[in-house]
Amino acid sequence: MNTWVEILSRRKWAFVIALLAFLGLGGRCSNDAVEMGLIWEDDFEGPAGSLPDPTKWRFDIGTDWGNAQLEYDTDRPENVSLDGQGHLAIIARKENYRGRQYTSGRINTRDLFEHTYGRFEARIRLPIGKGIWPAFWLLGANFDEVGWPECGEIDIMEYRGQEPHIVLGSIHGPGYSGGNALGNRFRLSQGTFNDDFHVFAIEWNPSSITWYVDGVAYQTLETRDLPDGARWVFDHPFFIILNVAVGGHFVGPPDSTTAFPQTMLVDWVRVYGGT
Repeated sequence: MNTWVEILSRRKWAFVIALLAFLGLGGRCSNDAVEMGLIWEDDFEGPAGSLPDPTKWRFDIGTDWGNAQLEYDTDRPENVSLDGQGHLAIIARKENYRGRQYTSGRINTRDLFEHTYGRFEARIRLPIGKGIWPAFWLLGANFDEVGWPECGEIDIMEYRGQEPHIVLGSIHGPGYSGGNALGNRFRLSQGTFNDDFHVFAIEWNPSSITWYVDGVAYQTLETRDLPDGARWVFDHPFFIILNVAVGGHFVGPPDSTTAFPQTMLVDWVRVYGGT
């Protein structure tokens, strides 16, 4: 029979082990995430001006993307490159380029990394200004076969530059997309998201998705939260997208108060999966 001293000692060491695991992940993960293993990451190490790792990222080149955006997204280092200090910089510029007045960047992991379930997170410092629309999001890898929103979309973080203290997290699917997407807002108690880096994350399992900012869970959406007759389409691989849009339905156009260039700095992106 164990003595109370032995029992308490075991509990103490169990707590220490759990705490060390938590701290080993940078204090970012929930208890569930501690049980996951790191399966994909990019820390954006490399010389200043170099493009992101082509084994991990590909470029979307073009304009609009269905949201009436004003920028032309390029694969130029002027718009997407490493800063030499361990960050990825996605830079929106005011310049005439291929019939557009703005340029920016949009990169994704399509066909390079696609995954179902787990914890997806990134540490990001956001830009600021009316009409600036950065996002960290996931899109269903079956997009070509079924189209949007049937493929599903998970917005881990999107943000209006004119509301620099608020980010949004949402899901889009058949019957709950666009202006009818399901989601919620997270408001900083002080400061703005362009002041410093913040960690944006989701934890996704077969029946629910939970959103986090700096380790604080601010919403969970479950299958039962869908509109009557709607389907949960978050049961297959998704890929990662990082971008900074200029203008569009969600944010409106820039105005005279918007300074350019505007930069989203990404410190790292990590994905944890079940072991």
